[in-house]
Amino acid sequence: MSSSARMHADELDIDGELVRRLVGEQFPDWAGLPVTRVASAGTDNAMYRLGEDMVVRLPRLPGGERQIETEQRWLPRLAPHMPLTVPVPLAMGEPGCGYGLRWGVYGWLDGSNAYDSPPAEPAATAVELGRFVAALRQVDAVGGPVSFRGGPVGEQDAEVRKAIGDLGADGTHDAALATAAWEHALALPQWQAAPVWLHGDLLPGNLLTASGRLTAVIDFGGLGIGDPAADALPAWALFSSGTRELFREAGEFEDAVWARGRGWALCFGLVAEHYYRGGRNPVLAGVGHRAVAEALREFGAMSS
Repeated sequence: MSSSARMHADELDIDGELVRRLVGEQFPDWAGLPVTRVASAGTDNAMYRLGEDMVVRLPRLPGGERQIETEQRWLPRLAPHMPLTVPVPLAMGEPGCGYGLRWGVYGWLDGSNAYDSPPAEPAATAVELGRFVAALRQVDAVGGPVSFRGGPVGEQDAEVRKAIGDLGADGTHDAALATAAWEHALALPQWQAAPVWLHGDLLPGNLLTASGRLTAVIDFGGLGIGDPAADALPAWALFSSGTRELFREAGEFEDAVWARGRGWALCFGLVAEHYYRGGRNPVLAGVGHRAVAEALREFGAMSS
């Protein structure tokens, strides 16, 4: 996975020299350590390995420091409750050297992302990730920030319908089926209980594997509280019909939450494929396409 190309019109200029200068000025004990760009298809943050044991995350977009602040504040509180490894914040960097945002330093986690190195045992992975989602949901959510995917999926209606129109017109997806599935999602009952924690962005690129096993969940920039439905997203973005139910059972997803999760898979998939196709980010466009295809296949089978 690679993130070297610019994906957004307002993307900030970030390179290894900037990272060296920021670290050298603000954390002199780490000055002189090797700085190496980490290849990633992530869209919100640039990552640079610092020495052997650390990684620096810098927001790519204006206003993106909120993600770093969320991780730095809340990950230490959540980590003891998690059945999988999560990033360990080590330091918060301040604006400087012409770069205007806060940035973070974290402990380095070995492994490869699940897009480049899919887990060798999908069934075991489905259970492990489901247990992670269920455990996250049980942590006290009082005072937590609102997740960007913690509200009603219908808030994305205009973007989704635009994507359906364009992707249907060029034959990428069945526009009539996608519209029916989307309108079904919009009509579902909404979350009425107290807000709970959700990761909000459980895509293959945010899961680490080692020796074929799921070992860690990373990128908690979308962490927050709300409706847990969006954490069902990997059911369609990562798993297949053969392992989807294992994830659902381990994740303790109720029927209505699961159905709203399918709506989030449609929303994410359509918008991501529409925005990132054409070479802007082939990885995310591909993940989006898969999520839509799986969600529509399931919806079509339910409706027939």
